[in-house]
Amino acid sequence: MAVKADFDRFDDELRSMQELMEEQEISLHDKDLMVPINTLSLKKAVTVEPGTSIKQCVEILLARHFGCLLVVKNKNLKGIFTERDVLLKIAGEKIDLSKVKVDDYMTPNPVTLTMNDPIISALRLMHKGGYRHVTIVDEKGEPVSVLSIRDIVHYIVEFFPQDILNLPPHPIRVGAKNPDGG
Repeated sequence: MAVKADFDRFDDELRSMQELMEEQEISLHDKDLMVPINTLSLKKAVTVEPGTSIKQCVEILLARHFGCLLVVKNKNLKGIFTERDVLLKIAGEKIDLSKVKVDDYMTPNPVTLTMNDPIISALRLMHKGGYRHVTIVDEKGEPVSVLSIRDIVHYIVEFFPQDILNLPPHPIRVGAKNPDGG
């Protein structure tokens, strides 16, 4: 009997959530993705020079909490080295990380955008190329920043503050019966 009451309450909650979603007007429009990348708050790119050891690169990634490094020589972009490169190309290999160089594992000549390109161009590149990061260059072609998928998500979330802030807890999840265990 209690199980039926729980299902009825669950169905009622789902119905009310659906009604609320139907009533709300979505505030993100095509034009909002056509704004230039410079409207986002991007951090300055973290760079290393060719010849930097993988060990040093990983230490920088960890210390700076960044997902990628740009490999730059004389202000010219040579490549991008990402956390995915570490996981997919290096993890599990029997190599001395202090001896192998970033040049051997970076993605050379990455695709770039400028601060004036629209956000939708970055999304298109990320989707088609499977990238999580796109290098942003200035008018001279010198790298200035990196746009991450996280930056775009933060931008999009701003259009749905009520939806994000007022999300109910997952209806199927039940609190822990024993506060000492998980």
